[in-house]
Amino acid sequence: MDGRTHRRPAGIPRTMGRRCCLGWDFSTQQVKVVAIDAELSIFYEDSVHFDRDLPEFGTQGGVHVHKDRLTVTSPVLMWVQALDLILEKMKASGFDFSQVLALSGAGQQHGSVYWKAGASRTLSSLSPSLPLHQQLQACFSVSDCPVWMDSSTTAQCRRLEAAVGGARALSCLTGSRAYERFTGNQIAKLSQQDPEAYSHCERISLVSSFAASLFLGGYSPIDYSDGSGMNLLQIQEKVWSQACLAACAPHLEEKLGSPVPSCSVVGTISSYYVQRYGFSPGCQVVAFTGDNPASLAGMRLEEGDIAVSLGTSDTLFLWLREPMPALEGHIFCNPVDVQHYMALLCFKNGSLMREKIRDESASCSWNKFSKALQSTEIGNKGNLGFYFDVMEITPEIIGRHRFNAENIEVSAFPGDVEIRALIEGQFLAKRIHAEGLGYRVMPKSKILATGGASHNKDILQVLADVFGVPVYVIDTTSSACVGSAYRAFHGLAGGTGVSFSEVVKSAPHPSLAATPSPGASQVYEALLPRYAELEQRILSRARGPLE
Repeated sequence: MDGRTHRRPAGIPRTMGRRCCLGWDFSTQQVKVVAIDAELSIFYEDSVHFDRDLPEFGTQGGVHVHKDRLTVTSPVLMWVQALDLILEKMKASGFDFSQVLALSGAGQQHGSVYWKAGASRTLSSLSPSLPLHQQLQACFSVSDCPVWMDSSTTAQCRRLEAAVGGARALSCLTGSRAYERFTGNQIAKLSQQDPEAYSHCERISLVSSFAASLFLGGYSPIDYSDGSGMNLLQIQEKVWSQACLAACAPHLEEKLGSPVPSCSVVGTISSYYVQRYGFSPGCQVVAFTGDNPASLAGMRLEEGDIAVSLGTSDTLFLWLREPMPALEGHIFCNPVDVQHYMALLCFKNGSLMREKIRDESASCSWNKFSKALQSTEIGNKGNLGFYFDVMEITPEIIGRHRFNAENIEVSAFPGDVEIRALIEGQFLAKRIHAEGLGYRVMPKSKILATGGASHNKDILQVLADVFGVPVYVIDTTSSACVGSAYRAFHGLAGGTGVSFSEVVKSAPHPSLAATPSPGASQVYEALLPRYAELEQRILSRARGPLE
């Protein structure tokens, strides 16, 4: 078995074509593809897992962690060879490439690829008789590319923030303060530590635009949405920031090219794929984007919606009209509406924290945990808790902190109060920090919940109550891939001039899981300012008198 999973409706012969779009995902651990037909049904899926299917590259979890434990890279030729492998698997299965109208894709965010001088000539004259990886071996000035897990660029981050007037100024300009994994800081490190490799590089791609370039047979531009994860793009004007470029590396603008709207058709597929695999010469390539923006498209978020991934860490995706950049979280250009934005907030103390409190206060039983949520009243009689067993990102706090209704800190709560304090506290924090980035509840707002805890109806009930909006659940196992295929259809339909929601209206709908309880909104509206004030008290105490 090769691990392939693909679905074909009953009665459709192996070689019969279905007009479709392909969605690709070049993620940390694998390359994946889905084919979606005109009815927006998935009828083919396949993947190549780096560690398992390409063991010769010696990756663990798709990456190489270097001796300093800070530098994390992936071999660029592994990504190329994975594309070769997956296309050959599709061909062997009888996939009819001639029916592909358009394709788009996603890449792990922040990673960068460095094309060597002369690589564009090689890309534009590929021989259909050879696989890509054999022809592109000499095309990269850096063979191991920095990826999002890298945290080795703290010095470059401080320098970039200083160059534009501080962390808040950089956030207002680019949507985020300086982060070690963000591409501008990675480019700055390369330029300083290996100036020869940098000078030999004619083009710098993100993982997303690199993958699109493979399909185009020429350099694909970086899209606005993934470009927002570089600390280089002015998210309001959607142009590179001259101050940020100058702070990072010389001649950087010419190496990046001009960014484009995320729904742009960037060209037609290279003749290499027409001759080797039978793609139609008219197959359109829609700009690739980052995996998080592609997931927003795959979940079909609309204005006023939130997606909450309740996993090891909890992640919030927000659709914003008027962003308010802050020192926490990230604001990106929206991948499906060029006028709007999306925000990303990450909370490190997610499911592991919920499991710890379950073990301590509910005898390791989710059933008892749920019963505690059912038996305690909304608002927990004013008892509030902060539970951060590992250093939190949003905000930077560690430890457990409990307060009674009079805002007096207490050392412990009864078990059922502890459970509700944990879940209410987690969701109050999410709402406060979402509103801090510009999120506002609208009449049609909804929450899409995914991840392990989204299977617990009682946890979702608290989520609906705290935000005052209905909560839906959705299958997101391939959301970046599916979102990429949806974006291919959107690009085909005209992109910026057409509503994305109109293009994908026939896609499967999420299932309603919880609606707000009567009276809950008044309770939580009163608790929100208290929670925010207590959070600031804990933060001030942690920072001490010097800050």
